[in-house]
This record gives sequence, structure tokens and C-alpha cells, in this order.
Amino acid sequence: MAKLRLGPVADDKPAKLTIELRAATVRSLSAYAEIHARENSLSKPLPIEKLIDPMLAQFMATDRAFAHQRRVNG
Repeated sequence: MAKLRLGPVADDKPAKLTIELRAATVRSLSAYAEIHARENSLSKPLPIEKLIDPMLAQFMATDRAFAHQRRVNG
């Protein structure tokens, strides 16, 4: 079985944002949280709000076009 891309989630000081997500995205995040909890031996899944930040951070860290533009534009 393939491992999820998201490993353990650091408990960091959050900044509050209000966002709207499609219902299908919320369902997918909930399913991801369940699998993530099993893979990381957590007693219960993390709230999906705790997963969004590391998922976005990883997405941006692996987006080559974003990294390039960030270097070019400082």
C-alpha cells in the first residue's frame, strides 16, 4: 500500500482564516483524515482544519512553477 504524502502534522501557532470548500472536498478531507490517523497511529483523526495547512504547504513546496516564480520575483 502506498503511503500518504502528508506525514505527522506539527502543532504550530495558527492564524485564523475563513474559507469555503465544496462539500465533496470536505468529504474527501474527512476520508483523508481517517487514513492519515491510521497511518500515523493516532487515536483519532485530526480535525480537517489541521490538515489543510500542511497540505497546502506541501503542495506549494513541490510546485516547480511556483518555486521558479518565487525565486524570479523575490
